[in-house]
Amino acid sequence: MIDKLAPERNFCVIMAGGVGSRFWPESRNSRPKQFLDFFGTGRSLLQMTVDRFRQIVPVENILIVTNVQYRNMMLEQLPDFKPSQILCEPARRNTAPCVAYAISHISGMVGWKLGVKSIADVDWNDPASHANIIVAPSDHLILREDKFMDTLKVGLNFIAEHDSLLTLGMRPTRPETGYGYIQLDNARNKRENAVLPVKTFTEKPNAELAKVFYESGEFLWNSGIFLWNLRTIRKAFRQHQPIIADVFKKGDELMNTPAEEAFIQEMFPTCPNISLDYGIMEKASDVRVIYADFGWSDLGTWGSLYDLSEKDANRNVTLHGKTLFYDSHSNVVTLPQGHLAVIEGLEDMIVTQNDNVLLICRKKNEQMIRQFVADAEKAFDGKYT
Repeated sequence: MIDKLAPERNFCVIMAGGVGSRFWPESRNSRPKQFLDFFGTGRSLLQMTVDRFRQIVPVENILIVTNVQYRNMMLEQLPDFKPSQILCEPARRNTAPCVAYAISHISGMVGWKLGVKSIADVDWNDPASHANIIVAPSDHLILREDKFMDTLKVGLNFIAEHDSLLTLGMRPTRPETGYGYIQLDNARNKRENAVLPVKTFTEKPNAELAKVFYESGEFLWNSGIFLWNLRTIRKAFRQHQPIIADVFKKGDELMNTPAEEAFIQEMFPTCPNISLDYGIMEKASDVRVIYADFGWSDLGTWGSLYDLSEKDANRNVTLHGKTLFYDSHSNVVTLPQGHLAVIEGLEDMIVTQNDNVLLICRKKNEQMIRQFVADAEKAFDGKYT
C-alpha cells in the first residue's frame, strides 16, 4: 500500500527570481532582497525559508526557481544543494511559468523513480506517482513556525486525499492595501486550520475597498503559499493554461536529464507572462483555502519591515548602522555598518543608504520606489540599480 504522506513524497518549490525593487537601494539587481539579512540573524530571507521547509520536506526535494543570473549566489547561500536543485529561468515570465517549470521538473523526478523514460509514459492515476507539492515565495517572514508547521500538515493531509488546489489565507489584522484578498464561500465556518471553499480572489484593493473587506469578516489575506498534488496541478495547467502546458510537454523526455537546461533556455522565454493567481487559481473550479494565523508578512515594503521591527520611545526604527534622532518620530532608517545618521525634525520617513545610493522618502509614498528605480535605471544606465 502506498503511503501518500511519506516524507519522500513531499516536495517544495521556492520562488526566488524577483529583484525586490520596493526595497531599493538595499535590494539591487545584483543582490535582491531574498539574499539579504534584514534582521541581523546571520541568515538571509532565502536561507530562513529553506530552513523552515527542511522540517517537513527532504532537502533533496526542495527546488529553487530563480533567474539564471542568481545561480551562483544560490549555491553560495545553500552549500548543501546540488546544482540540479536550482532551476534557472532565462527570462522573467511571472509566477505561472515559474511554477509550470518546477512541476515539469518534479514530474521528471517522479518518472525517473518509476523507471520510465518520458513523463508522457507516467500513469498519473497510479498511486505510485503521487507527490505532494508546497509552493512558496523566498522572502516571507513567519513569526510562529510551530503553528506554520501545524498548518502545513493539515494542508498536506488534505491534498493527499483531494484533487483540490489549496492556498493559505491569513487572518487580516487591518484593512491592508498591499495584499491580495480571498473571499470565503462560507465565512461562518472559519476557524484556525479549517479548509474552506474559495468564492473569489481580489487583487490589491484601494483603501476604501480594503476597509469593506476587513470589516465584512468574509475575506482573508492571500499569502501566496500553495499546496496541491502533482496530478491535480498538471491537470489544472492543461485545462487553464494550455499554451504553457504545451511548451513544457515538448520537454517530456528531457526533464531531469542533462538536456533540460538547453531546452529551458530555448523554450521558457516563449511562455506568456502571467501570474499563478490569475492564470490558474482564479479560473479553477475546486479551490480551497486554509484559514491560518501564524504571524505572517510578505515583507514587500519598507513599511511592512517597519511594522515588524522594534521601535524606540518615539516609534523610530534603526535596522542597521547607528542613528541619533532629535524631534523625530515614526521613521525607519538603515545604513551600512559603521555609519551614523543624525536626524532632526523628520516624521514618517524612510531613510536608507546602500553603497552609492541614498533614498529619503515618505513612508506613505513608498509605492513610488519602483518608479524611482525605473527613473534611475533610465537616467544612469543601470549604474545605481
